[in-house]
Amino acid sequence: MRWTTDDPAFMRMEDIPMSDSKRITAGKAELLELEKGFWTGDAAYYAANADTECLVAFPQMAQAMDNADLAKTATKPNRWRDLDIELKGIIEPGSDIVMLTYEAHATRENGEPYAALVSTGYVHRVNGWKMMFHSQTPLEAAAGK
Repeated sequence: MRWTTDDPAFMRMEDIPMSDSKRITAGKAELLELEKGFWTGDAAYYAANADTECLVAFPQMAQAMDNADLAKTATKPNRWRDLDIELKGIIEPGSDIVMLTYEAHATRENGEPYAALVSTGYVHRVNGWKMMFHSQTPLEAAAGK
């Protein structure tokens, strides 16, 4: 079926009511703790806190990964230290979806500084918030901050 703008069922974005004061049902502190865990946690943490599938985007790869394959990416302990997260924004487009974006600064296990703009999406399941989207864009110039 094809929709056209003159179709009576078609809604323009400006016709959809939006609220600037929409309540976030997920606590910011809870989400930031989940985020920190994905930086510092092990494969078991990933398996427990990632959704069945997760869409990931990094400079070296972009793909959908199932829970087990995503968990395998976190087998090295102490990958990151000195993690600093500066929250830039958080939205809840639906009662069971939350998206957040932040600037992260951390030190790799080899001592190399790292900085990135990060966005993560969570979906609420019966057993809590699960990561279903994650993207990192490195900030090369800011890595030495």
